[in-house]
Amino acid sequence: MGATFIRLATSIFVVLTISGCASLERLARLIQPPQFQQAENRPGEIRLLSPSARLPAGGAAVRIWTTVTNPNPFGFTLSTLRATLFIEDGRAADAEFPLGLPLRAREDSTIPLDLSVSFSDLPELANVLRRALTGQPIHYRLDGTVGVDAGSLGQPTFGPLTLAVGELLRPLR
Repeated sequence: MGATFIRLATSIFVVLTISGCASLERLARLIQPPQFQQAENRPGEIRLLSPSARLPAGGAAVRIWTTVTNPNPFGFTLSTLRATLFIEDGRAADAEFPLGLPLRAREDSTIPLDLSVSFSDLPELANVLRRALTGQPIHYRLDGTVGVDAGSLGQPTFGPLTLAVGELLRPLR
């Protein structure tokens, strides 16, 4: 077994011994939240959508490439992500992702998060629409709450917190 695992096991044993009746809830506080950031060399994408039955005023499909990192010396599964997308500081969309993404100790993984924005939900998107049509970058922020499953250490939820900040670009065709 690795030195990291032995240090972790020793730390948990010491915590349990000192507290006498440490609960799993207390152990869960030892878990650091996963870290998110816009994936390097993978800008977010915005694609305009024509009006449809689901989006009567039209809208946009947004894909945000995020790199998620487990900063802990043990693995866990990123189980849920509830997110709110802000485009140019206006609330644009809410989404919920049941992920089930296993991350080993200090491992990272790049994943796409797909969201749909209805123009009827965000009237101030007219400026965003013009910028997208001319290929100008559009600033976004993704805030959310993240749940992890760390096995016997618990299933804590972290947030709300800012998950990623970046620019959306219209993909080349």
